[in-house]
Amino acid sequence: MIHIGIHNELIVDRILAPGAFLIDSEGNDVLLPNKYLPTGIKTGDQIKVFVYNDSEDRIVATTLRPLLQLHEFGYLKVKDTNNIGAFLDWGLEKDLLVPFRQQHRRLSIGQWCLVYLYIDTLTHRLAATTKVEKYFEKENIELEVNQEVDLLITSESDLGVNVIINNSYSGMIFRNQIYTDIMMGDHIKGFIEQVRSDGKIDVNLRKKGMENLEEGTQTILEELRASNGFIALTDKSTPEEIQSVLQMSKKNFKKSLGILYRNKQVLLKKEGVLLRTIQKK
Repeated sequence: MIHIGIHNELIVDRILAPGAFLIDSEGNDVLLPNKYLPTGIKTGDQIKVFVYNDSEDRIVATTLRPLLQLHEFGYLKVKDTNNIGAFLDWGLEKDLLVPFRQQHRRLSIGQWCLVYLYIDTLTHRLAATTKVEKYFEKENIELEVNQEVDLLITSESDLGVNVIINNSYSGMIFRNQIYTDIMMGDHIKGFIEQVRSDGKIDVNLRKKGMENLEEGTQTILEELRASNGFIALTDKSTPEEIQSVLQMSKKNFKKSLGILYRNKQVLLKKEGVLLRTIQKK
């Protein structure tokens, strides 16, 4: 079956004047217009295409890649408006409609907005809605602490920034957990901090526990620079010795030292740690 709103793997059945007719395993076909035909394509070739309704409401295929697919959230820019709704630039020739009834408030040209792509049950066409809340999964939250996840940055709040997690859940990165520049609409990686009993999800940009390690590497580097590039500590040193010099636990010291060694920032000598940029006499 050929599915609208997603990428389909189809076979070139025949090439005629308008373009190539592609078929699925059941023999259903769709036109890939000439302007999208890859050079050298021939009958029997398999091709990945996106299927949607064109400006004349015909189901067609394209090799262009839209900015979102069916049942996905996206952050898109309003290209135009008229008496039926707003039209978004989503990377295809035909703009994506957000009907007035699917807008929290009237959208204006040039505005960026968070939307969800669905199929309208009345027209059977692809459309977008800014009323995204009802599409978040709230009951079956299958996430674990420290799990790496895909994030879509959606909006700011007094506490931090709101995100969509794995295209399914709503979450938040608290302001004190943001260590880099991020913008609305960015797709980034993050880690689950915790899933609260009320279903709210806290997200961190760094894996839990990495904060101490990053601070630990900086502490070791600072002590090395202040000590002419050498400190007389090793993995054999006692916890008390390490605490006295660096004010950190032995466990944190060993893990932080491992990071510095893998990054080729230090040399591990029998008598201690040597900063690689300084030659010890």
